[in-house]
Amino acid sequence: MTKKTVPFTKLQIEEIVKTYPTPFHIYDEKAMRDNAKKLYKAFTWVPGFKNYFAVKANPSPHLIKILKKEGMGVDCSSLTELIIAERLGFKGEEIMFTSNDTPAKDFKKAKELGAIINLDDITHIEFLEKAIGTLPQLLCFRYNPGPLRKNKGNVLIGKPEDAKYGLTKEQLLKAYKIAKEKGVKRFGLHTMIASNELDPNAFVETADMLFDLVIELSKKLGITFDFINLGGGIGVAYKPEQTPVGLEYVSKGIKKLYKEKIVKNKLDPLKIVMENGRMVTGPYGYLVTTVLHKKEIYKNYIGVDACMSNLMRPGMYGAYHHETILGKENKPKTHTYDVVGSLCENNDKFSVDRKLPKIEPGDVMVIHDTGAHGYSMGFQYNGKLRSAELLLKPNGKVEKIRRAETIDDYFATLDFSHI
Repeated sequence: MTKKTVPFTKLQIEEIVKTYPTPFHIYDEKAMRDNAKKLYKAFTWVPGFKNYFAVKANPSPHLIKILKKEGMGVDCSSLTELIIAERLGFKGEEIMFTSNDTPAKDFKKAKELGAIINLDDITHIEFLEKAIGTLPQLLCFRYNPGPLRKNKGNVLIGKPEDAKYGLTKEQLLKAYKIAKEKGVKRFGLHTMIASNELDPNAFVETADMLFDLVIELSKKLGITFDFINLGGGIGVAYKPEQTPVGLEYVSKGIKKLYKEKIVKNKLDPLKIVMENGRMVTGPYGYLVTTVLHKKEIYKNYIGVDACMSNLMRPGMYGAYHHETILGKENKPKTHTYDVVGSLCENNDKFSVDRKLPKIEPGDVMVIHDTGAHGYSMGFQYNGKLRSAELLLKPNGKVEKIRRAETIDDYFATLDFSHI
């Protein structure tokens, strides 16, 4: 069970709203830092352990800077994300560049920064070589086990054999052989099979799979691996009845396999890295929104001033996000509502048939666990403007880390002069 609480009071939010109108996302810095420390503590036994924070989860520079101070690198998947990393002072092997269908300009930037390049396809070897002139000394490939994987992924990323990512095992053997012949000296191995996974055994199984591959590839090709990248995918307990992944349990299981397979085969030290994003920031972000309307027709609707452009996951995936009505946390949940935004789309719903206390216009609702894939998945359909982002500091003060968009921002890229 996960108790869903908020790190602020109704009175605090009422004061914040005087300066920063709803809707806005607000992030809890202290909780985020504590969580980062917990992840690193679980893997202290790993030589060179690093989590490369998945920038796609939350590209806020202020949050990424906080995570940098906690020892994290960055996992980038586009040119823009690489530039964010550059501006925050990341360089070299602090950056993991994992992309797919990659433009040449993205590879050129990754080389310029000295990032670890993680290739998604065997044909990208030649493409990369043409793009940057020569292959880097360190190269990584993304493995897709397809039907060989017992744990079949999940709804967010799909079955491995249906996913567009990575190389088959046969291609992997060829890719490392080609890379070695072209002068690559150091190697990494990566996979990413599930997203928002709450079964801790899935991550132990992934390590087991990659350890076996490292042994096989090392023996067959005579190459040495610097690291394996277990990917991310550690989930968030979005629902109160769910349990967060036990990091110590995962670490213990992986450590046992490391000794049995890597150490036994004299392939140590082998770095183990991850690229978690969601579990790092997800539980520590909140979308704060004000109730505008109540509508009672065939169902009872609560209309808020946020919409799907502020949080896409419920409308896109049918994902659950817990909801708290400030000041009514302990009131009985006697009413059933659909909580909706104002987009001209019927899937613009934060919840469907949700049991909540009686709600009135003017109430402030907090939507939980929006610290990852919340603001970052925003859009401007219907001319909606992206909200502000705020940071709740450990001393209780609030800092604006991104202003809300304005009408002028929306029209800035449009040219009416020839109309």
